[in-house]
Amino acid sequence: MTSCHSRPSPDTARLVEENLLTLAQLRRMVAALAPERYRQAFGEHGRHTLGKHVRHIIDHYDALLDGLERGEEVIDYEQRRRDEALEQWPQQAASHLAGIQSRLSALDGEPWSAALTLAYPLDDEALSLASSLARELAFLTSHSIHHMAIIALLAEQSGIHLPESFGVHPSTLRHWQRAPEEPAPPSRRSA
Repeated sequence: MTSCHSRPSPDTARLVEENLLTLAQLRRMVAALAPERYRQAFGEHGRHTLGKHVRHIIDHYDALLDGLERGEEVIDYEQRRRDEALEQWPQQAASHLAGIQSRLSALDGEPWSAALTLAYPLDDEALSLASSLARELAFLTSHSIHHMAIIALLAEQSGIHLPESFGVHPSTLRHWQRAPEEPAPPSRRSA
């Protein structure tokens, strides 16, 4: 996209920052994993792995950023790459996440309020929904955090310890920082 519109406002630039922080947290976790842990199957049918959730997050960022780089005004998250190597090899995924962070950082001069259209599949047709870069960045933060919360649950089952803040939305982290500490519950005593 060309940067013929005004530069981003401080509020919308914060959306890029939230995405960068979210991806940095995910990248640190992925980079520290052995491939066996990254590919470990969970669930009755073995469909869930840490890697599949990471790849899914990557796919969404790529769909948006690829579309922007091609100058497209329609964003279609259904047309994802689904690169299986990114769900098999944590170092490759970590490297790809670093690339996404660089691409997001380069959005500094993009037209934040320029009209985008989101293609949303519904049965055999796609709805065309009005959107903007700022709206899609807000979506990507929430979408990533949602999958990171699932990743945290799977990691816990595998004995992987993650920070308490992993998979917690930035708005919740801000709430935790503002909230006064609650008193500890009284200890139970046996009668």
